[in-house]
Amino acid sequence: GWKDAINTTIINFNNEKMQITWAARELFPSENVSFSYTFDEGKQKIWKPCPTYLLDQDYNSGCLFKTEGPTLAISIRNSNGSEELFSKRLKSDFYIKPNRPENVTFFWKEDTVTVSCNKPERAVKCLRLELQYKSKFDKDWQSRTSKCCSVGEQGFDPRKCYSFRVRLKRLVPYCNVVNYSSDWEAETFWMNGTLLDSCDDDTKSQSHTVIILSCLLVVLLLMTLILLILLCKWQRLHKSVMPAIPDPKYIFADLFNDHNGNFQEWIDKTDHAVVQTNLEYEEPESIIEAESQQEDENSDKQGPREKIFTFSGAAENSDPKAAQIACLMPTTNTIASFAGFQILMNDDMYVML
Repeated sequence: GWKDAINTTIINFNNEKMQITWAARELFPSENVSFSYTFDEGKQKIWKPCPTYLLDQDYNSGCLFKTEGPTLAISIRNSNGSEELFSKRLKSDFYIKPNRPENVTFFWKEDTVTVSCNKPERAVKCLRLELQYKSKFDKDWQSRTSKCCSVGEQGFDPRKCYSFRVRLKRLVPYCNVVNYSSDWEAETFWMNGTLLDSCDDDTKSQSHTVIILSCLLVVLLLMTLILLILLCKWQRLHKSVMPAIPDPKYIFADLFNDHNGNFQEWIDKTDHAVVQTNLEYEEPESIIEAESQQEDENSDKQGPREKIFTFSGAAENSDPKAAQIACLMPTTNTIASFAGFQILMNDDMYVML
């Protein structure tokens, strides 16, 4: 009865090769066993010795041979073959492990991906195509299974890089007694329908993009700063080369506001104010004025001469009424200077400089 308790692993590789293994060191620690098999049925069975043994520390631990039919019988014997240690009869079709899917293609349409492969020659109804995928932000694989040989999935973000892998599975228990799947097809990397070498390329490209954008931003800020500096210097240069000309209407506000620019009318109304202003704002410069007047009196015989009067008090106090003194001098040809302006009076003509 212990012969039936021996645990063996049976794999039929795509119905092409059979592999049967056993725990040689645990089951037969002191003996190197032999293996034989047959696909024949009935009483006349032709047993074949194992063509290729699998070894475990120089002990026979398995056998690899060609699949020749749906019904298989195996026998494990002692080293000389005189005693049978284990035997089993089975259906080889229930232990099939499919090959990897061939010619895998990816079709992208917006956020939907459809993966397909070539149909195997046998038992297509027993096969399922499994698709697994994950983005660089996912820790575990997401799985999707469909009939052979096409599977589709929605919800893919075009801004993310995804890893894909596919394999074929056998239906259990309708087709297999063991849940066997093919090995995974080579993993591929996709982003928005574009095949990449790896998702690391996407990370590098994003980092390069960030670096480029940062450099452009720094250059833009530097250019803006330089333009501001140049603008400030240009304004200073413009002021030094072409200083602003003061508007006389702000200095002679009453001339333009009250008398509408009528200079004679403005002078007539300010005669009294000028006399008082001359008394209030008498300064050392008035001595110069007196001397000038005395010289003018000595030169009256020779004809009218121009006189220049300076009123520093009016300029320093910025008093419009005081500044008006220059406009009321009785001489015929007079130049009055005050508040940075000069007024030339000749007969009935008044010229402001």
